[in-house]
Amino acid sequence: MSGQAIFVTVILVFLLIALIREVMRPGLVLLSGAVVFMAAGVLTGREMIEGFSNKGMITVAMLFLVSEGVRQSGVLEELMVKLLPRRKVSVPRVMLRMLPSISFISAFLNNTPVVVIFAPMLKRWAEKMKVPASKLLIPLSYATILGGMCTLIGTSTNLVVHGMALDASQTHDGVRGLGMFELGMVGVPVAVIGLLYLTLVGTRLLPDNRQQTADEGQPAAEGYFRVDVMLGSRFPAIGKKMGEFDFAEKYGAHILELHRGGERYIVHDMRNMEFHEGDTLLLMADDVFMKNWADSSFFLMVSDSREDQPQKMGKKLRWFTVALLALMVLGAAIGELPVCKAWAAEHTNGMAFDMFFFVCIASVIMAWMNIFPTRKYTKFVSWDILIAIASAFAISKAMQNSGMADAVAGWAVGMSRGQSAYFMLALVFIICNVFTELMTNNAAAALSFPIALSMAEHLGVSPMPFIVTICVAASCSFCTPIGYQTNLIVQGVGGYRFGDFFKVGLPLNLIALVVSVLLVPMIWPF
Repeated sequence: MSGQAIFVTVILVFLLIALIREVMRPGLVLLSGAVVFMAAGVLTGREMIEGFSNKGMITVAMLFLVSEGVRQSGVLEELMVKLLPRRKVSVPRVMLRMLPSISFISAFLNNTPVVVIFAPMLKRWAEKMKVPASKLLIPLSYATILGGMCTLIGTSTNLVVHGMALDASQTHDGVRGLGMFELGMVGVPVAVIGLLYLTLVGTRLLPDNRQQTADEGQPAAEGYFRVDVMLGSRFPAIGKKMGEFDFAEKYGAHILELHRGGERYIVHDMRNMEFHEGDTLLLMADDVFMKNWADSSFFLMVSDSREDQPQKMGKKLRWFTVALLALMVLGAAIGELPVCKAWAAEHTNGMAFDMFFFVCIASVIMAWMNIFPTRKYTKFVSWDILIAIASAFAISKAMQNSGMADAVAGWAVGMSRGQSAYFMLALVFIICNVFTELMTNNAAAALSFPIALSMAEHLGVSPMPFIVTICVAASCSFCTPIGYQTNLIVQGVGGYRFGDFFKVGLPLNLIALVVSVLLVPMIWPF
């Protein structure tokens, strides 16, 4: 291993530690690493910023706006009302009725707004029907993750890997981008088996409701209602003691409880506790709080106790939003057909009728139709995720430029001499999956991609099975609540402990591993 490769390895170790310990936001950690590599000459200035102009990264940004438009429309609330039974039924029956539809929705929308809308509705229904909500909320999060791995736009990770594959196709034979529904050939079987596991086995492993919360059996004061919020990275009191920060004076709402790591703290226990990003607060709030702070980047609204909430928009505009989403997906799928690609190459100046093209059109139409609040549109974009994605491209390039990825791949192949390509595929899945459980899924994909690419070259096989496997493995964040934001959301709402995710999630990870290793080479041959 060259001196430059050793330097890159050392810096990556520091980055991994920083990501796992959450020293800073993931985007800033990865950006710091990219800047160090540029300063050390591993990256050129152009390579450092290429990720910020990558079509995959910009597509993710536009999809945030489209997802917000659908959320604002109120269509998802209407769907959930129809999915939930009107009388008490068994937990498996509720899940069979609900989870497939949720996975389907998550294949085309950002997972976070889906969980933010469905989690409180599901919790209220469970309390009304005397069903343990803790049996339903982790499956809700996992269903969105399983659905997200079925399409190119289901999760930002798929778009990141797609973008890296397009870049690598210029220098590596056999590498290409991914089609809109191509990942569904492995994602759908994983999702179907995973949902059956959650319905038949997972519910037995989940706890019953452990604790009574402050909102049970206590009427709210007139004009007030209870709402759960998760603290975002921009909340100004992060790191400050609660007793030193007058939350009620600042925001006009009163803290009743704090949920952290599955533990519940009431007002009298919290004065010397510090606010942490990801904490879930149970608040007594009013309409003024919702008007001023519901769309703030300080908070993520994860529960609203009001049974009847104001309809966000008229029926015609709601269904126009749904039609626009459907046309966006259909247009991107048709644009991938060979005849459409040939026509575009002949009649346009290099224009591709891909997801980037259609999501840009859809988001601009939504803005001009005022489907999402245009004066607040920057708040709906997760800038940290975008910075993390752009920086991940640079770090991946640094791993290739320095020879570090090739050295690690060569060492892994040498240590596994005599083992089949299936074994190496399983090894790539495990490495990427461990990364994604400990940090962000985009960072996990970025670190795994160049190593997997070099591993395929050392084995003399097609890199496509490894690329697809990274997409699946990076999405399978089932063992910990920290790898995926939807897991953090349901942890706060459901009062789960860390071990609850591991107990239910480890078998689900193993299911995804086995199905992927067996199925991927059959569809994308070595």
